[in-house]
Amino acid sequence: MAQAVASSAEPADPRFAWRIKPDQAVSIAMVAGETSGDLLAGRLLSGLRPRLPNARLHGIGGAHMAQWGFESQVPIDKLAVRGLFEVLAHYREIKGIQNDLRDRLLAARPDVFIGVDAPDFNLGLERQLHDAGIPTVHFISPSIWAWRGGRIKDIARAVSHMLVIFPFEEQIYRDAGIPVTYVGHPLAEVIPLEPDVAAARASLGLAADAQVLAILPGSRMSELRYNTVTFVQAAALLLQRLPGLRLVAPMAGPAQAELFRTLLRKEGLSDVPIQLLDGQSHAAIAAADAVLVASGTATLEVALFKKPMVIAYKMMAASWQVLRHMGYQPWVGLPNILAREFVVPELLQRAATPQAIADALSRQLEDENLRLRLQDRFTMMHHDLLRNTAALSAEAVLDVMAAHPKAGPAKAER
Repeated sequence: MAQAVASSAEPADPRFAWRIKPDQAVSIAMVAGETSGDLLAGRLLSGLRPRLPNARLHGIGGAHMAQWGFESQVPIDKLAVRGLFEVLAHYREIKGIQNDLRDRLLAARPDVFIGVDAPDFNLGLERQLHDAGIPTVHFISPSIWAWRGGRIKDIARAVSHMLVIFPFEEQIYRDAGIPVTYVGHPLAEVIPLEPDVAAARASLGLAADAQVLAILPGSRMSELRYNTVTFVQAAALLLQRLPGLRLVAPMAGPAQAELFRTLLRKEGLSDVPIQLLDGQSHAAIAAADAVLVASGTATLEVALFKKPMVIAYKMMAASWQVLRHMGYQPWVGLPNILAREFVVPELLQRAATPQAIADALSRQLEDENLRLRLQDRFTMMHHDLLRNTAALSAEAVLDVMAAHPKAGPAKAER
């Protein structure tokens, strides 16, 4: 039985005392499909674990979830594949993981299943569990407002309750008759409104007056393969203009760091002076004057740190040809989607050349008025996303469990 982690636990909320006895053991299954999902799931568990100290937390997750006693039965990296054709190459393995987990959960019948992001994996699993009478919660809406809006019909059949992290998403689900709670974005709580740049630089051994560029080519191996060389070539061009520029690149793990080095060796870029970091992505972003970042959750992290950025992204050509015709809006970066305009540059696929990226970064680094405007815009965005995500998401999960007395802990007497 997993034990509660008490070091940073919030006190139990007396509003839930009638639902669950202090010593009651329940089973909560979860799946997070990548590093960003693990971070978000960890925030949810920080609110849930203190209320359910004896719960067994199990499924697929990473280090942030493990801090709360989560037992991962499959390495999280197995699900971290992006792109239509890239996923197809791993389809048998991923489908096998899904089927095996489904069979185990149908046999064990957890009190609730929580799918964190990874919609292509989780929604199919949630549909089968939901059909079997197991309540399901999905944390983070798929981007139905960006593409594949028809998925909302599948979501309605698979999900008992949706937790959304952007304010505009709540009405979409209410209109579709799907129970929903806006919980804010967990990163808006994790990242301070006023980041400590000096402390971040000191922790990384960077001079207080240095000009710093953070390079974030992605946490997935597939993202590294497509983005690393172009990102570093752009940084090398930028170094010709700004010879004192310091480059830092946080890596999600040892495997990612080794692939990063291997790609640079093959392309003759090993002499580009990049400080590789073991994790520490938030320190790298906080310390930076500007950030070169792959599309994804990391773009929002950069915005919450109030940093200028250039968003760039490459993928398999066949995947790009399909995906570029499926979008409903012109933006891919979360800061631009939330702002409903191009507040920062996006350079995608063929447009993501080293020269174009270097030129865009040069402006982000050198235009002080632009930097101040972005800081103001991103501060307002931060306030819009700031809620007590841990408490709100935990309350919603407990409500779902209470509404399913055969599966959940609502049998506890008042």
